[in-house]
Amino acid sequence: MIRVLIVDDSPTMRAMIASVLQSEQDIEVVGSACDPLEAREAIKALNPDVVTLDVEMPNMNGIEFLERLMRLRPMPVIMISTLTQEGADATLQALELGAVDCIGKPRDGDIRAAFRPLADMIRAAANSRVRSRAAAAPVQAVASAYRPNRNLLAIGSSTGGVEALQTLLQTFPAMCPPTVITQHMPPVFTRNFAQRLDKTCAPAVCEAEDGMPIQTGHVYLAPGGDYHLRVDGGVGGLRCRLQASDTVNGHRPSVDVLFDSVAAAMGAKSVGVILTGMGRDGAAGLKRMRDAGARTIGQDEASCVVYGMPRAAHELGAVEQQLPLSRIATAALNLCTDSMKGAA
Repeated sequence: MIRVLIVDDSPTMRAMIASVLQSEQDIEVVGSACDPLEAREAIKALNPDVVTLDVEMPNMNGIEFLERLMRLRPMPVIMISTLTQEGADATLQALELGAVDCIGKPRDGDIRAAFRPLADMIRAAANSRVRSRAAAAPVQAVASAYRPNRNLLAIGSSTGGVEALQTLLQTFPAMCPPTVITQHMPPVFTRNFAQRLDKTCAPAVCEAEDGMPIQTGHVYLAPGGDYHLRVDGGVGGLRCRLQASDTVNGHRPSVDVLFDSVAAAMGAKSVGVILTGMGRDGAAGLKRMRDAGARTIGQDEASCVVYGMPRAAHELGAVEQQLPLSRIATAALNLCTDSMKGAA
């Protein structure tokens, strides 16, 4: 049984979360707390496997509590956040601090449907590798000889992807390969995440819009919620296309949809990277990229928060090389480097 502690200042929300989880045979809600002070004592007494944590609470907000928890007793935490800009900012900060995943609080409608992914998130969190940020491996320096060769770089990620993408992109040069990313995230969150990356990374990072041209030195993040991100290689060069269609592998945006479109539009002129995440999304698409001549990289098990998506891709034969996160940026850029890089 996976033992879960629910931390939320709202009795109604605590009851809702408990009600959603009580039907799961392998998950047991062992307790609840209304604020971080109660949560601290409950963690000591109950020793839960996973904590769900509200962002806004009295006495100490969820971010402050998480920072102390990850420093003193690292453990799997899933953030429960409002789907607002303020909630997104705080949740992204929590994911940077080491929270495993996040889910948005339903504003109205079917609460059970809104929290449907929570049980699988808890299962993934219970099997995740939670480590303090100080324990992360140093990132390998990027070769100064990098010169764009017009290859397109496509990246897919999910659980643990916020920190992984930051690690990756913060080493990229300003004139990086044109890069498209699908990260599983709720709506609102992707826009805030793109803005945070744009402030901390040398390339220009934005949330993708339909028809937006794909250019060197730019990174395009799939918007969360309503659309899949595809790459269109039609007349006038590469463009982002947003497709309003059903979920794929339970996700929208889906990594498979992105990788499939890259395989069709770019073939051997592309590089695919699959990072940490639960499930299988992206595995089949990365295989189609490799079959089309693309070079492919998968994050290795030891550096993943959840070795689900990279494992599925590796087992399918989609991954050409498996690497720790600290080495992926250099490897991807090398595959996107002009063969004449040594020329004057």
